[in-house]
Amino acid sequence: LNSTSRVEFSASSLKVMAYEEQPQLEQVPTTTTTTTISELELPKVLVLRPPSIFTVYGKQFSEKFHFLKAWESPIPTHQFLTTHASSVQAMLCSGYTPVTSDDVLRHLPSLRLIVTTSAGLNHIDLCECRRRGITIAGAGTAFSEDCADMAVGLLLDVLRRITAADRYVRAGLWPIKGDYPLGSKLGSKRVGIVGLGSIGLEVAKRLEAFGCTISYNSRKKKPSVSFAFYPNVCELAANSDILVICCALTDQTHHMINKEVLSALGEQGVIVNIARGAIIDENELVHYLVQGKIAGAGLDVFENEPEVPEELAALNNVVLSPHRAVYTEESFQDLYELLLGNLEAFFSNKPLLSPIVDE
Repeated sequence: LNSTSRVEFSASSLKVMAYEEQPQLEQVPTTTTTTTISELELPKVLVLRPPSIFTVYGKQFSEKFHFLKAWESPIPTHQFLTTHASSVQAMLCSGYTPVTSDDVLRHLPSLRLIVTTSAGLNHIDLCECRRRGITIAGAGTAFSEDCADMAVGLLLDVLRRITAADRYVRAGLWPIKGDYPLGSKLGSKRVGIVGLGSIGLEVAKRLEAFGCTISYNSRKKKPSVSFAFYPNVCELAANSDILVICCALTDQTHHMINKEVLSALGEQGVIVNIARGAIIDENELVHYLVQGKIAGAGLDVFENEPEVPEELAALNNVVLSPHRAVYTEESFQDLYELLLGNLEAFFSNKPLLSPIVDE
């Protein structure tokens, strides 16, 4: 892949990127486009909803591919898909675009590749794609360092009460109520990482540097690391001061962090989630936080985004972020190059850069 010059971000573009597109198509502005002769000569790529990366790299993408933009069409989505069924071999989507048999795949008999901008794959019907011989390319490790940074940032914020103390000062309470309550240091804490993939490993590397003791739970033991392995999440929680959730959302991990796990974590325990909201039973998490049964939480993801339980906003021991762990200039640059490379490889009959391989 040829090197690409870095695009400068403006304050306005970052503001637009603050939250990725939502599943309701009617929320996306409709624009009128004119297809040129040069566009017709470019490889066609289907896009149902605009991914956030289009905010910054849309022009660069459009110089390489002719994007069939379903959200700009006045006709219903299923009719749009049927109209282009024979010509669509590749599709670009984000984690907010469900790609299922009933809604999408059955209308696209010629589809051979799905490129997703997300690290997670829970929005794609993997079994149906496998049955149809559709290859999937993911975000690879483009987000790993940024997600790990976010996890550490959330954790430090919860333990040291940074944003809570910021609110305290801004509210003028310091001269009235005196010093803010004590926080807790990060060094020497026992950290349990749920999911030791590329993101989990980056989290471990950072927290080791703080002097933390690392252990983990994963689908299988990793022979390349010396961290203590716990095959049971409850057992991991019972032997941790902090749980950091880094695993993928699957049928097996849905609500994996339940009341039993939270009870095992205990009243002094802290939980950080940078993965997917539904990995945690959110109702139970709210209950444990409100009742003081765990010490705090740093959450970048939620079960029903963008809706966030009202109870969480009232808690000073909870730090909330609108699912933006990957929103950095650097990660968007890396992602653009990866997406571009995957699509160019596909249309050139070359190996993909970040194919999803069945395990």
